[in-house]
Amino acid sequence: MTMGNKNELSTEQREELIRALKGRFERNMNRHKDIEWAKLQAALEANSEKMWSLNEMERTGGEPDVVGHDSRTGQYVFYDCSAESPKGRRSICYDREGLESRREHKPENNAIDMAAAMGIELLTEEQYCDLQKLGSFDTKTSSWVKTPVEVRKLGGALYCDRRYNRVFVYHNGAESYYGARGFRDSLKV
Repeated sequence: MTMGNKNELSTEQREELIRALKGRFERNMNRHKDIEWAKLQAALEANSEKMWSLNEMERTGGEPDVVGHDSRTGQYVFYDCSAESPKGRRSICYDREGLESRREHKPENNAIDMAAAMGIELLTEEQYCDLQKLGSFDTKTSSWVKTPVEVRKLGGALYCDRRYNRVFVYHNGAESYYGARGFRDSLKV
């Protein structure tokens, strides 16, 4: 149950999310070797809106984990670290324009609008490749990635996956959607 602000978690939700994030943090130290949990937790607790976004990442199956620290801004960087593309974000077009261009069999949503509603951003191609250095992700699924404007203007959108122990970048029409394609996100706290 949320409090007065729709983007605010209850005390119980915050505590549950902190427990989940701490457990994932401790199980995956290779993702964040030089980050101290106590400092990260303090940053999280100081930012209720970012906690809400992390909870949305968690709720939709993203299994967010901290993967870096921006020494310039002091912010911690989270990525979706679920083994496969998050289940609660699959079978969607790339963006609203792609969704609206479909004449039939329209999916319920699109990646760009869903990410914006969650307060997060799609991984870029570069971020996706960085994520793959931390483990093997999307070996059975694929994920939309932020598409360059020049590609999108021509009707296309990019997605990535990992096959044969390599990361592949592909293209598709932005209106396409598949049961095994979702999207991964990043969030700075």
